[in-house]
Amino acid sequence: MRSPRTLDPAPAGRLRAPGSRTPLALAVPALVAIAFLLMPLVGILARTSWNDLGTHLTSPDVLEALRLSLVVSFCALGLSLLLGVPLAWLLARVDFRGKALVRSLVLLPMVLPPTVGGVALLLGFGRRGLLGGWLENTFGIVLPFHTSGAVVAATFVAMPFLVISLEGTLAGLRTSYEETAASLGASPVRVFRTVTLPMVAPGLAAGAALTWARALGEFGATITFAGNLPGTTQTLPLQVYLLLQGSPEAATSVSLLLLVIAMAVLVCLRGRWTGATTDRAARPVRTTDDTAPASPPATGTEEPVTTSVAPQERWPLHADVTGFTELTLDAGPGTTIAVVGPNGAGKTTLLRALLGLTPRARATLRLGDTDVTTLPPHRRGVAWVPQDGALFPHLSALSNTAYGLRAHGTPRAEARRAAQLWLDRLGVGPLAHRKPAQLSGGQAQRVALARALAARPRLLLLDEPLAALDQTTRAHVRHTLRGHLAGFGGVCLIVTHDPVEAVSLADRVLVLDDGQALQDAPPAEVTRHPRSPWVARMLGRNAWPGTATGDGLALTGGGHLVAADRLPDGARALAIIAPEAVSVHLDRPTGSPRNVWPGTVREITSAGSRLRVLITSDEAPDLVAEITPSAALELGLADGVSVWTSVKATEVSLVTL
Repeated sequence: MRSPRTLDPAPAGRLRAPGSRTPLALAVPALVAIAFLLMPLVGILARTSWNDLGTHLTSPDVLEALRLSLVVSFCALGLSLLLGVPLAWLLARVDFRGKALVRSLVLLPMVLPPTVGGVALLLGFGRRGLLGGWLENTFGIVLPFHTSGAVVAATFVAMPFLVISLEGTLAGLRTSYEETAASLGASPVRVFRTVTLPMVAPGLAAGAALTWARALGEFGATITFAGNLPGTTQTLPLQVYLLLQGSPEAATSVSLLLLVIAMAVLVCLRGRWTGATTDRAARPVRTTDDTAPASPPATGTEEPVTTSVAPQERWPLHADVTGFTELTLDAGPGTTIAVVGPNGAGKTTLLRALLGLTPRARATLRLGDTDVTTLPPHRRGVAWVPQDGALFPHLSALSNTAYGLRAHGTPRAEARRAAQLWLDRLGVGPLAHRKPAQLSGGQAQRVALARALAARPRLLLLDEPLAALDQTTRAHVRHTLRGHLAGFGGVCLIVTHDPVEAVSLADRVLVLDDGQALQDAPPAEVTRHPRSPWVARMLGRNAWPGTATGDGLALTGGGHLVAADRLPDGARALAIIAPEAVSVHLDRPTGSPRNVWPGTVREITSAGSRLRVLITSDEAPDLVAEITPSAALELGLADGVSVWTSVKATEVSLVTL
């Protein structure tokens, strides 16, 4: 009996259906194309006089041309970096009229015939060109037939490679890194220098290598604009052109040298010129916090770390937000507001409006006696922790935490000491020298939280700061955060989906839905009388919207609910039913219940020491009941079992909307 043959897995990046073949109609032209591209290279290798190769490459004329080529290509690279990096950033980060035209101008030298480019340079920078005469008369600068002219010609044809490669890398870089750095007090130039450039370094290096290789091989624009003067503008490509007329063997040897250099550059780049971002933080990491050493979070007895804002300063908040999210927000110093609501309700938009980072909404913002509405994000004194943490992947946890302090001018040693204290307080002190890629998700989130707290901002914005933490660590960090917020002189807004966080950390709960504020009240009030179905469900309650009638509520999805509460007829209202108030029966109940429905068990989940049972019905909305495991066993509950549910009228709370 023959054993089944085991097929090797396809290499990464190859997706082929089992048994599929490459169609001959595509394979044959592809092979012809490869042969077509390979033949000239084989021709150079076949025609090279290998015995005379050393003699040809070490001749004085070739060495002088090589020296000049290196000077011109490296000068062109420097000029391309000086001009091209800001241009790539502008194209990737700024929206402006005529952007498509500017990008076309960048690409033009790549498709323009080189000799035409040389003619254009003459008409622009030649002695009789638009700018050349002024340069000569004012500064005595003459570009044509000079080494500087060769540099200009090489820059003209090579710089697009740098701009296009870097623009693609910048476009793939998440803006949350730069926005977070700005919220920590870093100016745009500092953000670009300390965050953007280090993170796009691989793409920048790839673009620079391509730019240098293209400048080294430039011919057409150089000979047209700068001429072919030995020792002045005669670079290696021009030397090849000259040698072809008198010494074809030497021309082949020099061509081989240029071919080897070009191939070496491309092999070293290994495809990085396509503009893909090399994300050094993309390696898989653990998502729990129990596998790496960490000191236990502090108990909150330490004094707050002294930073750029004195602890005694107080910063009340007043904000008028317009746009997608519309509300007015007033809060006294030391107030913590939990912002809750369904996805798309406008929670993150609210935070970004307060930061001045979104066109979807605009906030007129006053912190203390200072109106910061017109100030850029780095001068507002508003720090935030985005959902992904946005730790800078090229910095250690300690350097990340000290970043805001350094941006505010704190000396390096003092900033690092303060940063270490904050990391210790949040239980990640031993991980201070690790990079974000070496941290688990929960550890990284704690470092991001320490970074924001260390900056001691006037307004603190936290976008689900504890979401990545396990339950035990979340409790510890919540305790530390609560201790810090108790002495915080500003206002803190926390976006959360966790009712425990909302209740334990916040003084107020702001409920948003579709950009509107549905409720702004203390946690106890929101818990007792939630005005949003989503919030009620987040708190574990059943929430049914409807219209008030004489004896209860006409449900929006059909059906009727009897309630002891009375509301004006026609009022829009929300019925709140606690899961523990729902009774589950195998047969239709008799007696006092006014609300009885047949249904089917669809899901049973554990909720601590009790079970939550989801029951669907054709006569009422989905209903969650909470019962004991012994009751579930006695009733024989399982998915698909038919049951009856009942709710007393006195157990129904009606809240007007």
